[in-house]
Amino acid sequence: MTGTRFLRPMPPVERNLLSWKRQWWVILSGIFEPIFYLLGMGLGLGGLVGVIELQGQVVEYSTFVAAGLLASSAMNGVIFETTYNFFFKLREAKVFDAMLNAPMRMADVIAGEVLWAVSRGAIYAGIFLLISLAFGAIGSWWALLSLPAAILIALTFAAMGAYGTTYVRSWQDFDMIGLFILPMTMGSTTFFPLSVYPDWAHPLVQATPLYNGVALVRDLNTGLVGWHDVGHVIYLLAAGVLFGVLTSRRLDRLLRA
Repeated sequence: MTGTRFLRPMPPVERNLLSWKRQWWVILSGIFEPIFYLLGMGLGLGGLVGVIELQGQVVEYSTFVAAGLLASSAMNGVIFETTYNFFFKLREAKVFDAMLNAPMRMADVIAGEVLWAVSRGAIYAGIFLLISLAFGAIGSWWALLSLPAAILIALTFAAMGAYGTTYVRSWQDFDMIGLFILPMTMGSTTFFPLSVYPDWAHPLVQATPLYNGVALVRDLNTGLVGWHDVGHVIYLLAAGVLFGVLTSRRLDRLLRA
């Protein structure tokens, strides 16, 4: 049975569940940051901004910001899991080495770790979606698809985070994460529409994975859904698959060298 082509991601997921079952509050603590941003930026600053124009239609600023924060929640939910925790399992605890001594392939290990991280991101996004609804920051029934969209965003960043972590040499290298995550969060139309950015920056912003996630969720939350959203889905799905494959190959070289 060990030669089967089917993935077996559940053993790593079960291992993580057992590891975190007494510290579930640590996982849930991550939902508070986007809530504070929603209260401060969406509702607080939104009272001053009022409405903005999006694709030729007027949208409440709180609705605009809530969509960006939901996408960011999905990203943040997986980044910690696939960076710090992933590095600890890989370099310190040697968890992956132990898994490979069991009847598991590298693809099974990566699939399980990504699935666990995506589950965490989905929890963050789902709770934030309910809070946005309670605050009246949802403008369309299309928002029901925001959770699947958030899961896709989480999948993309889980694969990217794990791949980047395979190149981390020590804990000090994680200082670079903030140089990547914070500018992308602030510069991916999370809080401001693309029109306020300089023209030369538009291609750079649109090339980021978070922008594609934010744009997808925002269209769903506002009801401004169009064929261009298919492009966002393809982008995120392709990036997730690509970095998932690269991570599996990279770890296979590291652990079997």
